[in-house]
Amino acid sequence: MSKVFKSLIPFGIFAVAYLALSMVVTNSYYQFILTMVLVWASFGLSWNMLSGYTGLISFGHASFFGLGAFATVLAHYHLGISPWIMLPVSALIGATAGVLIGLPTFRLRGHYFALSMLAYPLAFMYVFQWLGYPEISLPRERENPAAYMQFDDGRIYTLLAMLILAAIVVLTRIIETRRFGMALIAIKQNEAAAEAAGINTLGWKLAAIAVSGGIAGLVGAFYSVVILVITPHSVFGMLISAQALTVTMFGGVGTVWGPIIGASFLIPIAETLHAELGSYLPGIQGVVYGIAIVVLIIAAPEGLYWKARDLFRGRSGTGGETEMPKSETPADAEALATVTPLPTQFRTSADADAEPVLEVDNLSKSFGGLKAVQNVSFKVPAGMILGIIGPNGAGKTTLFNLLNGFQKPDEGRVRLNGGDVLGEKPHAICRAGVGRTFQIMRPFKRMSVHDNVKVGAYVHAASEDEAEEITRAALHEAGLDGIAERMAGGLTTKDLRLMELARALAGRPEILLLDETLAGLGKHESEEVIAIIRRLAKSGKTIVIIEHTMQAMVQLVDRFLVLDHGEVVTEGEPEAVTRDPRVIEAYLGKKWASNA
Repeated sequence: MSKVFKSLIPFGIFAVAYLALSMVVTNSYYQFILTMVLVWASFGLSWNMLSGYTGLISFGHASFFGLGAFATVLAHYHLGISPWIMLPVSALIGATAGVLIGLPTFRLRGHYFALSMLAYPLAFMYVFQWLGYPEISLPRERENPAAYMQFDDGRIYTLLAMLILAAIVVLTRIIETRRFGMALIAIKQNEAAAEAAGINTLGWKLAAIAVSGGIAGLVGAFYSVVILVITPHSVFGMLISAQALTVTMFGGVGTVWGPIIGASFLIPIAETLHAELGSYLPGIQGVVYGIAIVVLIIAAPEGLYWKARDLFRGRSGTGGETEMPKSETPADAEALATVTPLPTQFRTSADADAEPVLEVDNLSKSFGGLKAVQNVSFKVPAGMILGIIGPNGAGKTTLFNLLNGFQKPDEGRVRLNGGDVLGEKPHAICRAGVGRTFQIMRPFKRMSVHDNVKVGAYVHAASEDEAEEITRAALHEAGLDGIAERMAGGLTTKDLRLMELARALAGRPEILLLDETLAGLGKHESEEVIAIIRRLAKSGKTIVIIEHTMQAMVQLVDRFLVLDHGEVVTEGEPEAVTRDPRVIEAYLGKKWASNA
């Protein structure tokens, strides 16, 4: 928690300076602009909570904002309920609306999600017009106006807006540094890897849209009090959603400071132009936001905050994500000494009659007329390394995707420690005990190596301290202690492979599925990774590995499963399999046979 409060010191300085400025401003319109900057910064942080941290672009945040505004005004107008009461109530309404909207809409991806979100505020706008509220204003309270949040001094609204913004900033920073925020960032950077690491992506996205909608509902409620008069168009219109998106993207997506920077720069310009030119050029604010987006795309695609940060890091020599350091992962000298290019069996400790960790029966998957996997059956006893080999297109990666839930089989059964996991989501299968790495590496590039691995640790960790302990152990197992704080975007291929392995280990799996872990590595790098896999096997880990480097595989695995055209060609010990004529013809080739 001290880390959170330490990071809030710059914001505290900004808040004090901003409030000091507001105290000396006497012009009521300029005071209004100062309040609006804070309102739109708060609304931008609401948008950021969903879109900035998950990468799901929302064009419909006016839904939550408008519901909060109308709920507050209607409660005051019809029931005499004070806005002080309606602020938290509007937040609850916004959060509920977020969940109800998110449940069906999160089924969509990319621009389909963005466009579907746009439909909701448009629908609400017409609903409230149809209900007979083309315009509605808050009643003026002559007696005890403060009880209804009505003040003659505009500086009080600025102070309240700053308190709201401060609360949202604190909440955002707490979320950023906890499991919640790391899950959202992982989803944004690679949703498949996040699922494989045990993150319930739908659950966390629903939590994000609930928090985001709650903040937007509260901000909308406060906005209605400041404005006094609202219309469906003024709170549900496209410009409202556009302002949240624009101030955040202009300042910097995925950071607390982005919406504050964007609002501080854009809102005064837009409001001043509207006041001076609005009668001649209606909608001048939209023109300002449009120009801002164009300039932003050209000059700083990720926003001013990230542009300034990268420039600062470049000048100070701290390095950025493009740095490609040399591999520093220590190798196990004793294990490396045993690595030879001879096709001889290395491990014989696994008991083929031991209780199976994984049982696969008649697993099949077709894509149209292509049978990718056909009636595949095998068992993996505890402590065994099973190697799956076969030519390209044999169905190896498809088989892995079926085993850990990324694809659903047409038929068959998958049992893990006796329990049926067929049809479960990847995060549930990870929690059940299946760790997975990918043929094409899936790092969370804007996270450190430590945080990449910590994402995997959360699947079983009950607390932050336990997650840290698991993370450190996994980093040590993979030999990554020395580069734990390095950004994943600047790692070598070998270190990325080991980082994915460490992330899978952090989930404390019963079985590891390693998909071409040696791909892209040189001879010496491959030997280092093989040494680490051997250490894991000696410690009792059960492993299923797909790999094309046969010289390594024959020394590493206990048994081979050979696939071709989705079918099992044969299964057995390496010495027998590598001499099988069917395997030589389908995969190894005559050159292997002559050298064997």
